[in-house]
Amino acid sequence: MADSLDEDLVKGKIVLCDGFRGPTSVGLVSGAAGILLRSSRSKDVAYTFALPAVHLGLNYGALIQSYINLTSDPTATIFKSNEGKDSFAPYIASFSSRGPNAITPNILKPDLAAPGVEILAAWSTIVPPSNVKGDKRIANYTIQSGTSMACPHATAAAAYIKSFHPNWSPAAIKSALMTTATPMSVALDPEAEFAYGAGQIHPIKALNPGLVYDASEIDYVNFLGEQGYDTKKLRSITNDNSSCTQPSDGIGWDLNLPSFAVAVNTSTSFSGVVFHRTVTNVGFATSTYKARVTIPSSFLKFKVEPDVLSFSFVGQKKSFTLRIEGRLNFDIVSSSLIWDDGTFIVRSPIVMFAA
Repeated sequence: MADSLDEDLVKGKIVLCDGFRGPTSVGLVSGAAGILLRSSRSKDVAYTFALPAVHLGLNYGALIQSYINLTSDPTATIFKSNEGKDSFAPYIASFSSRGPNAITPNILKPDLAAPGVEILAAWSTIVPPSNVKGDKRIANYTIQSGTSMACPHATAAAAYIKSFHPNWSPAAIKSALMTTATPMSVALDPEAEFAYGAGQIHPIKALNPGLVYDASEIDYVNFLGEQGYDTKKLRSITNDNSSCTQPSDGIGWDLNLPSFAVAVNTSTSFSGVVFHRTVTNVGFATSTYKARVTIPSSFLKFKVEPDVLSFSFVGQKKSFTLRIEGRLNFDIVSSSLIWDDGTFIVRSPIVMFAA
C-alpha cells in the first residue's frame, strides 16, 4: 500500500481503505494526510503509524463511505488520540496464542497471562517509532504490544521471587506464579484456561504461595520417556547418561505441575483419570491444608485423596491424587483445585476438554 496509490489523487487527503494493514505496510501512503482503515479485525491493540490513522469497524466504515458518495466535497479531521481506561481489562488480546497444547494435550498451555498490550517500552533512536522509512520522528520510548512485552513482565516476576527465595527451582517459581495468579473471566475469554492459563500474574502474592509443586530434572526425564523418547533422543537433550524407564503411554498426567488437563471423548463416559501430585510446604512450619474443588455445571465428579494435608516443618512434602470421572457435556469444562490453610490459598486450574 505504501507506494501503490496515485500520489496526485491522495496527496494531502485522508484516504479510506478496505482491510487492515500494519504501519510498515501502510508506510506514508503516497503523501496522504491520513488514513482510515475499515475491517472486521479486533481493535484491542493500538499501532504507531507514520501518519494519522484510525482503525474502524465495518459499520462505521460503511457510514463514511456513504458520506463520501453523497457529498460533493467530503471533509474529515483525525484528532489527537486520548488515553482511555478499558473497563473490561484484564482479558487476553486477540493476537495471543491459544491452547490446547498441540503436542501434549494433557499439559495445560498457556501457563499464565501477563501484561502485554500497549506497554510503554524503551525504543532505539536509530529507527522511527513506526519503523517506516521516511518517518522523521525520534523517540526514546514508544507503545508496544505482544509476547515481547508480556515475557519481560513474567521474567521480572520470576527474578523478583528468586531474589527472595534463591534456592527455589524454576519449577517452584513457576508454581508460585501459577497458584497465586488472579483468576480471569471466561465471559471475556471464551477459550477459558486455553487463553489465560492459571490467570494473570500477581508477583506480590507469589512471594508467599504456601505450597509449591516442585519438579526436578528426573521428573522431566521420566516425562520425556512417557512421550516416546528413546534413550538416544533423551541423551541428545540431557547430555548425560540418562535412560528412559517409563512406559511410553504419552499421557503425561503425572508430571508434577500446578495444573491439570485432560482431553476426553465427549460421547462416552470415562473413569480412571487419576493425577498424582506432590506439594512442598513453603508456608508456616505447622499447617493443615484442606482441599476443595470448585464444582462446575457438568456430569463430572472430582475426588481428592487425601483431602487434608498436615505439615510439621518447612520443606516437608506431601502427595495426593485427583480423580475425575463422568462425562463431558461441553467442549471445555473448567474447575479449580484449591488447598487452603486459612492463610494461603493455593489454586490450580483443572480443564477437561473434547479431544
